[in-house]
Amino acid sequence: MPDSQTSLPPDVAAASQLAARLATQIETVLRGKPGAIKLALVALLGRGHLLIEDVPGVGKTTLARALARSIGVSFHRIQFTSDLMPVDVLGGNIFDPKTGSFSFRRGPVFTQVLLADEINRTTPKTQSALLEAMDERQVSLDGQTHALEELFFVVATQNPSDFYGTFPLPESQLDRFLCRIHIGYPPEEVEREVLKQRRGGGPVDGLQEVVTEEALLAARRAVDEVKMNDDVVAFLHELVLATRRSPMLELGASTRAALALTRAVRAHAVIEGRAYALPDDVKALAVPVLAHRVRSAGGDRAADTERVVRELVAGLSVPL
Repeated sequence: MPDSQTSLPPDVAAASQLAARLATQIETVLRGKPGAIKLALVALLGRGHLLIEDVPGVGKTTLARALARSIGVSFHRIQFTSDLMPVDVLGGNIFDPKTGSFSFRRGPVFTQVLLADEINRTTPKTQSALLEAMDERQVSLDGQTHALEELFFVVATQNPSDFYGTFPLPESQLDRFLCRIHIGYPPEEVEREVLKQRRGGGPVDGLQEVVTEEALLAARRAVDEVKMNDDVVAFLHELVLATRRSPMLELGASTRAALALTRAVRAHAVIEGRAYALPDDVKALAVPVLAHRVRSAGGDRAADTERVVRELVAGLSVPL
């Protein structure tokens, strides 16, 4: 049984309540998708970034904007296209003829929540402009380093790889995302209600701030306090080793992927109202955290790595 809120350490209880408030508000504009919302919060509380892979028009942008409005932080959106350049993302040094000197003009990456819309429609050169920012929360240009916000959260969307005009993300880019999720079409009854009720204007515009930036940063620190006993660590590690041994996979999960899974597991436990992790947390996060970090045997990037990871999880013995 999960801990009650009263038995949790105060900071973990506050983090759990914060996640509940965010989920409740976001569900008012992204209806029928509690699983996708929970995974988005796992990425947010786990100090990671979120990749949403799906067809256009199912709520990817709505999810990103709802998160930003619910926290009340700065939000920028970049529409990635084939002619987008790194300077359009990062900014650059601009010459001022009045002073005869260069000054740095910040690009849209200098924000707290960044929506990288259709990231796989741009070239690998521009995709890679985000690598340092996502990994180290800084931008280095012309020998100078510019720090990003402590709360820097990227929500990237990408179209399915068989869509026209897409450039597959390289492994190094995919590895920067803590979770990859799919939203999918809403349940039929939910979609019917949306069609009946929606009159005009975006539903996100009416959202109010429900948590502060300071509270969110404190919640991230509380996630680090979640306990993972030896059995849970062993179960997680055995899953990682299984991806390396599987004949269905050419590239297994790295040590960095294993560390990412531990962060996600701790965040998931907090969202579930616990100060300790369970094997069920590992099972719930295995696919969204690991499937985009492994490669199927034969190098077919379109292969169902999610299915392979799911089968590996099912084949493991759960510690009692």
